[in-house]
Amino acid sequence: MYMIKRLLQSLKQYRKNALKAPLYVSLEVFLEVLIPFFMAYIIDRGIDAGDMGVIFRMGGLLLVVAFVALLLGALAGKHAAIASAGFAKNLRKDLFYHIQELSFANIDKFNTSSLITRLTTDITYVQQSFQMVVRMAARSPVMLTFALIAAFQINPRLSMIFLAMLPILAVGLYFIIRNAFPIFRRVFKTYDLMNRVVQENLRGIRVVKTFNREEYEKEKFKEISQSIYDGFYKAERLLAFTMPLMQFVIYASMILLSWFGARIIIASGNNPDLGLSTGQLMSLMTYTMQILMSLMMFSMVLVMMTISRASAERIVEVLDEKSTLTSKKNASKEIASGEVVFENVSFRYAKEAEKPVLSDINLHLSAGETLGIIGGTGSSKSSLIQLIPRLYDVSDGRVLVGGRDVRDYDLTALREEVAVVLQKNVLFSGTLRENLLWGNQQATDQEIEEAADLAQATEFISTFPKGYDTPIDQGGSNVSGGQKQRLTIARALLKNPKILILDDSTSAVDTATDAKIRRAMLGKIPDTTKIIIAQRIASVKDADRIIVLDEGKIKEEGTHEELLQHGGIYREVYDSQVKGGQIHE
Repeated sequence: MYMIKRLLQSLKQYRKNALKAPLYVSLEVFLEVLIPFFMAYIIDRGIDAGDMGVIFRMGGLLLVVAFVALLLGALAGKHAAIASAGFAKNLRKDLFYHIQELSFANIDKFNTSSLITRLTTDITYVQQSFQMVVRMAARSPVMLTFALIAAFQINPRLSMIFLAMLPILAVGLYFIIRNAFPIFRRVFKTYDLMNRVVQENLRGIRVVKTFNREEYEKEKFKEISQSIYDGFYKAERLLAFTMPLMQFVIYASMILLSWFGARIIIASGNNPDLGLSTGQLMSLMTYTMQILMSLMMFSMVLVMMTISRASAERIVEVLDEKSTLTSKKNASKEIASGEVVFENVSFRYAKEAEKPVLSDINLHLSAGETLGIIGGTGSSKSSLIQLIPRLYDVSDGRVLVGGRDVRDYDLTALREEVAVVLQKNVLFSGTLRENLLWGNQQATDQEIEEAADLAQATEFISTFPKGYDTPIDQGGSNVSGGQKQRLTIARALLKNPKILILDDSTSAVDTATDAKIRRAMLGKIPDTTKIIIAQRIASVKDADRIIVLDEGKIKEEGTHEELLQHGGIYREVYDSQVKGGQIHE
């Protein structure tokens, strides 16, 4: 019940439509149940008695009732369609908005491909189930109730046939659904895997073609697709027994009703006062179809709910996920300065992890200072800087910005003052200008151009025929790696942040351009605290201070000259890059 209540919170403005649909369905069903009664009356009092007046009067009334029932059915369908489409729209919106509030740790838990499946395939199944529930789930019990009452009014003994068939149908449906549901749950998890494979293939299509791995990718997709097919085939094979089961119940009821009904008619001489008339038997046959069709519709609803239940659980799982990062009540929205302090910081991505990613980090950066960070792959350089804007929270110790623990700040306010150019640069579909405006929606053309100048991007932007209005493809695939890096740096500079973090964000530009970017930043934003992560010594050698990270710990700290004299890891890296021609003395 909780899962249903949680999902129905997204119904919102479509509640009235969701209530009107079953109301119209109930009225439609009531009129449909009257139709066999009118037919029996026409046969017994009109046709058998030869009274044309009764035939015309009751026939006309029958047509009116059928037309009104048709109108009510159309209204029910209209409101059910509006309610289901609106419900899906709101649910998709609520889920997407909630994902935006989740932390990196939460998103890591589900993975991207799984979240995409839940936003698309899972919500589609829930929408289809909801529409069936609004119409058929309301129709089936109402039809069953009204038809049973009418049938018992005609002949209670014959009507017991329906009740005798119900346990057979119920037991059969129970075993079918109980065995089908676990299969659907497994299939939807496989959908996540398929989405991941497709995403990886499309994102890395250039690599796939470069290494001639098309056949390998095809085979990988084929295996996953086959797995989904096998799962659905197995589940649908079970669900296929629903129809034969329903047909057995319907035909058995019809045969028993015809057999015993005919015997009663013969015994009573077609006198309804003594037993049963021909018209009443025809009505009972019609009610039989109505009762059993309502049960068939109910079984279809159960089947659809079985399929969508796994999807509903996956959606609610995300909706119920609480972000690991939240702002405190009355959190501060004012960041005094760009001063950054790490006090005895340790960090684990998962609480159950045996070894911390970062250990015993103590570091103090004054506002306006430039820090360079060097370290090998896996030394946790990116993990360190992600603690400053609270993309993750420390496991032990604390990180201070402007003299206050980052956990005491409002998250939005903190991240407004910390600009991060991540290692994986991302541009979004739209124009070049629209991408830069992510840094500051109110930025003027002059401010945009100044930021582009600082990032050394003006030169190549001016070569584009449309300049800042040049379209950017999804992911920035129509610009080079170096151009993409310079655009993302310009985007970060437009924030005019108190702290600027460059996470290996100049690796794709030449050393001359890299030097120009660093000199421009030193001269134009002297009050901004700058943290530069790099693999090249040339990118950090002019920093006020440099730290060397290794295995999540600060191994060396000092200026470029001090670290060279120390003769440790930094000196080894420097010597190897000098020999490799990356640094010119």
